[in-house]
Amino acid sequence: MCDMVSAVMADQNQAVAPEAVDFSTHVLSLASSALIALGKMPAPDGQSHPLDVESARYLIDVLAVLEQKTKGNLDEAETKLLQSLIYDLRVAFVDAQKK
Repeated sequence: MCDMVSAVMADQNQAVAPEAVDFSTHVLSLASSALIALGKMPAPDGQSHPLDVESARYLIDVLAVLEQKTKGNLDEAETKLLQSLIYDLRVAFVDAQKK
């Protein structure tokens, strides 16, 4: 999953100027924060942080609200990205709760 986020973020960085923000960039930012909270990805400072399942749950819920509220208004790539991220984050969340 981290590879998927990294690959999409790399594509976004090449396609979009650093100051530009679009829907996919915002969604990937939220997903990255959730992955950091779940201990699945290092923070931007390169340090690992303690597991924070409540923050991860909140961020996953935010993504789910975005999915619901933007239904029918996203292009196919945005819809697939959002669905895939939510699914992968939910799986990672369940795994983190087992620890």
